[in-house]
Amino acid sequence: MGQYAIKMPDLGEGIAEVELVEWRVKPGDPVVEDQVLADVMTDKATVEIPSPVAGTVLELGGAPGAVMAVGAELIRLEVEGDGNVAAKAAQAADAGAQAPPAAAAPPASVATAPSAGDPGVPPAAVPAQRPPVAAPIAMRAPGEKPLASPAVRQRAWDLGVELQFVHGSGPAGRITHEDLDVYLFSGGQPKPAAGGGYAQRHGEQAVPLIGLRRKIAQKMQEAKRRIPHFSYVEEVDVTEVEALRTQLNERHAPARGKLTLLPLLARALVLALRDFPQMNARFDDDAGVVTRYQPVHLGIATQTDAGLMVPVLRHAEAMDPWACGREISRLAEVGRSGKAGRDELSGSTITISSLGPLGGIATTPVINHPEVAIVGVNRIVERPVLRGGAVVGRKLMNLSSSFDHRVIDGMDAAQFIQAVRALLESPALLFVE
Repeated sequence: MGQYAIKMPDLGEGIAEVELVEWRVKPGDPVVEDQVLADVMTDKATVEIPSPVAGTVLELGGAPGAVMAVGAELIRLEVEGDGNVAAKAAQAADAGAQAPPAAAAPPASVATAPSAGDPGVPPAAVPAQRPPVAAPIAMRAPGEKPLASPAVRQRAWDLGVELQFVHGSGPAGRITHEDLDVYLFSGGQPKPAAGGGYAQRHGEQAVPLIGLRRKIAQKMQEAKRRIPHFSYVEEVDVTEVEALRTQLNERHAPARGKLTLLPLLARALVLALRDFPQMNARFDDDAGVVTRYQPVHLGIATQTDAGLMVPVLRHAEAMDPWACGREISRLAEVGRSGKAGRDELSGSTITISSLGPLGGIATTPVINHPEVAIVGVNRIVERPVLRGGAVVGRKLMNLSSSFDHRVIDGMDAAQFIQAVRALLESPALLFVE
């Protein structure tokens, strides 16, 4: 038998390091060729790493949250034949394994933090930034996989929690978000009986930023550090476009799908960008070059259980509102399920940000670097408005937008948003070429 070291592959696009998101195997597991070993995250997407050989897992090269360089050892397998690890290295490893331990292991009845003896955690894999909770004795038999939804699994690796140690209260032992809360806030032990509403509470929780949440933090920090933002807020009367949307849905929803306001806003942006191409651009501030794009690759800021993602609606200029709506729905679904590919999460030229019914009165959205503009959508409210000397009820909505002041002047930004406003307030223009 030999040993086979699998190294972190080069994922292309100049990627030098990735973050280890989740292990799909643990020491002792048999592995077949092409079986997925781990999920890693680049700057753009989560990528599955398959095994090039069959064997048995000996060691894992890191813990979820660890940042690994391309070429670093990801995992080591025991394989038939000589493997790819030098024989003397393998013999040294065997000698080390036969040497007496330096200290006795703690008794099994004592709950300890994850260590080299725990399933799935090698000596080098115990992270320095795990939440300060004591891991209880495993609640599952060796080899038994914890049941949890993709959203729960995503949140667990965001928090650095190994689901193997979390008790599941759902059907068939399925782990829920509430089970994660119990684990985190009770130090991994059963939750004590709740006190009265006025009982004192003590304790604190340290949540490391790993996985997608770390990428979001880095992206926002980079955007605010490099881009001098300025925001412009304009009120838009959406009474007419909402009435048109209702009529279109009554007539065409069964055959074409139901329209929300977002596809109509996307169409308004596409038309306005024809007169304001400087908004549909990306700024390479290192090179000092602004690239303006004829295609509109529209980023759609989407909230997921794991955090904010921006899937890309490619060639929005070539879509009618129904095609646009269907693609927005598809992108939102793959984003929330964690199945979006790198092509679906990169290459946007301008972004829409919307909080839906929670949109507030006004926001100051952060530009999606290296773009130069982002359009924020606030909630629709019905208010009394004076029109023709009479007070009437109208549906009003604010557009809160931010621009890169290095390359976008305030007057141009205001005129661009006014153009979008004019299209939304006279929605027949959305269908006129």
